[in-house]
Amino acid sequence: MTKHSHSESSMHRVPSSGAVEHGYPSGHLGHLTEHEEQALVDFKTLLEEKGLYQPGNLPSHDDPTLLRFLRARKFVPEDAYVQFSETDKFRKANQIDVLYDTIDIDSYEASRKLYPRFTGRRDKRGIPIYVFQIRHLDSHAVSKYEKSTETTYSRAKTDGKTPAKLLRLFALYENLTRFVQPLSSECTDRPHPETPITLSTNIVDISHVSLRMFWNLKAHMQAASQLATAHYPETLDRIFIIGAPMFFSTVWGWIKRWFDPVTVSKIFILQEHDVIPVLTTFMHLKDIPKHYGGELEWDFFDEPAWDEEINKVCQWENGHTAFPPGPLYWQPIDDGKRLECIAVGSKGETDRRERVCTITKAYPPKSTEGTLVSTTESQTADTLEGEETFGTPTEKPIINGEVPTANIAALSISESNQ
Repeated sequence: MTKHSHSESSMHRVPSSGAVEHGYPSGHLGHLTEHEEQALVDFKTLLEEKGLYQPGNLPSHDDPTLLRFLRARKFVPEDAYVQFSETDKFRKANQIDVLYDTIDIDSYEASRKLYPRFTGRRDKRGIPIYVFQIRHLDSHAVSKYEKSTETTYSRAKTDGKTPAKLLRLFALYENLTRFVQPLSSECTDRPHPETPITLSTNIVDISHVSLRMFWNLKAHMQAASQLATAHYPETLDRIFIIGAPMFFSTVWGWIKRWFDPVTVSKIFILQEHDVIPVLTTFMHLKDIPKHYGGELEWDFFDEPAWDEEINKVCQWENGHTAFPPGPLYWQPIDDGKRLECIAVGSKGETDRRERVCTITKAYPPKSTEGTLVSTTESQTADTLEGEETFGTPTEKPIINGEVPTANIAALSISESNQ
């Protein structure tokens, strides 16, 4: 990797808002203040009054989902309702659940090559680790992909305004919130095992990317960020950017304008000599790909290298010994005491729907109505799930467009080792 042009040994980052103010597990289920607990109760009441939430042992939307919208709006129920209702309208207008259920599997798999990919590993807090390699996204690859999205098969009707490429991206976010995060939540080899995982950690590799490529990717990156901000709040924890070219500090000033302030606040730009010291603060060496100095045999286009705990909790069925390609999601069975993994999508316009495996929930939902407990990741017709968040910076702002600065110690190391 090319060393950063700054000479300091410190890591560079933007002052944080949501990332620090609600650092995991603060603001998450089981770690709420009295004010936050009341906000959740009030939010449910407001949504129920508006016809957007149905309570019960298996409610229409689970507490972790609702808390994402509350964290994104600083636990102000009225503000969270605005974002929640807009997302609900968008999902219905584009039949997101139908899209995910019926999208062509080959098209879905092709989309995964242009966005962050799950490694199959989790960080020290149990949060799933994604890697995004930018160098493959030249203008030809992006153009070919965008053209292919125009003919993607699914049975979903759309609003006629949302570009097809964004709808494919929605399918990938559905996979994060309906498959990867619930699976990570059932792994108990982590701190706070009773707290559902609703975040992701991302390593973004920008090595071998030219100035022209950065500019050509502007629309691609902006669309992804805007989608996450608007409809998938609070599923991003940190972004570690590595392999920054010599010119990156110069272009950072305009690149950061592609993203909303809170997305920017979660970006950590690592110099070459900081990569392993910083990453191993948050991840075990065995879970970091070898390409970045770790021990994991995994490259960007590989399928997930499932860790031991994930393999241990799954009880395979119907001849499966691993998760198949294409969209997958978990749904509750046996009154929420277990989850079943369903493989969906379509092949040759024929829908697929088969059980892959089951998991016995480590913390099944309590039946007491109104208690603040985690229900299963129940996905009814209009369930919402999330990424990125709004907020107001709480630390010292950037001056003169400088690449964000902070010592490695400022990475909330104590939090990562909890």
